Amino acid sequence: MHALRLALTVLVAFACASPLAAQDTPILKAELRPGWRMAGGDHMAALHLTLAPGWKTYWRAPGDAGIPPLFDWAGSRNVQSVAISWPTPRVFYQSGMRSVGYSPEVVLPLRIAAGSPGADIRLRGTVDLGVCKDICVPQSLALDAVLPAATTRVDPLIAAAMADRPFSAAEAGVRSVKCSIGQSKDGMTLRAEIDMPTRGQVHTVVETANPQVWVAEPVTSQAEGRIVTETRLAHMDGRAFALDRSGLRITVLGDGQAVDIHGCDR
Repeated sequence: MHALRLALTVLVAFACASPLAAQDTPILKAELRPGWRMAGGDHMAALHLTLAPGWKTYWRAPGDAGIPPLFDWAGSRNVQSVAISWPTPRVFYQSGMRSVGYSPEVVLPLRIAAGSPGADIRLRGTVDLGVCKDICVPQSLALDAVLPAATTRVDPLIAAAMADRPFSAAEAGVRSVKCSIGQSKDGMTLRAEIDMPTRGQVHTVVETANPQVWVAEPVTSQAEGRIVTETRLAHMDGRAFALDRSGLRITVLGDGQAVDIHGCDR
């Protein structure tokens, strides 16, 4: 896949409760949906991305062929944290390489913890996205929004995206996760055996709690009611590292659904 280094800035700004579409580009339309203030004081908003036919953007763990999205909320006011609720992604293959993401659109719910729950929120920051077809065109979204505390009406589009989350291990009937760790020439190997009900072909994504640890695309197989995923791990700087089994995160993707598994039983 060829990368085209083209910086494209889209401004998303509004000061009322109605969503305002960003300036359209030939491949991406972005709008920030202002959402509503929740009973506990957090605010639920969302970034709605619509892509031109054939284009895709990426999940939090995009695979070796994808570009990870980056969020920077510097400049925001009355914001303690912003948590993204990632809807169930799809698996794409191009030129033999796998990526994980969304097409032709995605709504990314943003749960914003306010410092003062009764006050308005000023959400300001940048979102850097990879948007790819035959080439990749990085997109930079500049966000500047006032989210009123008085707005409490639920946005059904955001609510639907929140419902499209991966199942937890308990919800999916995961009975056990057995992890075996070994040494490799440049790092470690991981084999995880997941005892859970399955239907059809599945894919797995493995993440660690350490962002400096690179994880290879897993080899996934199924046997005797179990999913087996095997992968290699290495530190990006070539250093030795410890692997925290409790910090492992395995996502099983298949049949339009996902299962989010945290940690190993043993």
